[in-house]
Amino acid sequence: MTILDESRAPRVGTAGAGIRRPPRRPTGRTGTPSYRRRRRLLGLAYLAPALLVYGLVVLLPAGQGAHLSLYHWDGITAATWAGIDNYTGFFTDPTLRQAVTHTLYFIVFFSLLPIVLGLTSAALAARKDVRGAGIYRWFLFLPQVLTPAVIAVVWKQIYAPDGPLNAVLTALGMDGLTRGWLGDFTWALPALGLAGTWAAFGLCMVLFAAGMQNIPGELYDAARMDGAGPVREFFSVTLPGLRGQLAVVLTLTLLGAIRVFDIVWLTTRGGPGTSTITPTVVLYQRAFANPDVGAACAIGVVLALVALIVSLVVVRLAEGDD
Repeated sequence: MTILDESRAPRVGTAGAGIRRPPRRPTGRTGTPSYRRRRRLLGLAYLAPALLVYGLVVLLPAGQGAHLSLYHWDGITAATWAGIDNYTGFFTDPTLRQAVTHTLYFIVFFSLLPIVLGLTSAALAARKDVRGAGIYRWFLFLPQVLTPAVIAVVWKQIYAPDGPLNAVLTALGMDGLTRGWLGDFTWALPALGLAGTWAAFGLCMVLFAAGMQNIPGELYDAARMDGAGPVREFFSVTLPGLRGQLAVVLTLTLLGAIRVFDIVWLTTRGGPGTSTITPTVVLYQRAFANPDVGAACAIGVVLALVALIVSLVVVRLAEGDD
């Protein structure tokens, strides 16, 4: 008689034996469409308050300004349709054309010159054999902690007829060079340009110095082994390593040159005559002094578009090198 092994005998009535269960539907796991949709909606929900504030504070006033730029309006009487007449003023108004020319002038003093000086000083201060580099950086960064109003007042005192600059020239026997710098038709614009260079120089230097600390030292060692001197080392290693900082500094300084207002208004108010006038000063005068709100809005719209284009071009150039 053969005894069957109970462990090998088939069990009768076992639940689920031989039955394939249907696959479960997605329940919101990572990677499923429903999960991604919920995360997208959650992100929009978090952004909604900020987007609402941004729309009310920035986009809505910008749209109203663009709308008013198409009208002649003094802020009191009824507005009349102007079309693009307010925009053609950039080509027909001599004051506005001169202001645009001065903006190009300020780009040199507020952007290009500070960048060159900032790169040079940061490269010198970053070398190990330079003593007191920290104090040097702090002193040059000082203008960044001062308000534009303070900077304007300081330089207005320096350039005054009885100010420190003329006093130094007199002490050196150069009395013929003394003048009221901000009241001189020839020297008022360069004087303001130098003040802007001093104000922007420290920021450029500090950002470049911080970027140089992130450049691997092995690159400098390899360049020295190849026989590179300080100049070749700067152009072969330092400058390519500061591409990101260059993009940031170039954007900030160019926008500062395009929108410069405080230092001009608080020192010369665009004078003497119109020798230091800028588009922002013209905007202020036409918005408040001799109200032409439509023309002022047109200037604001053009400046905003130029600033946007400049930012996009700089970012695209920086990304194109990656």
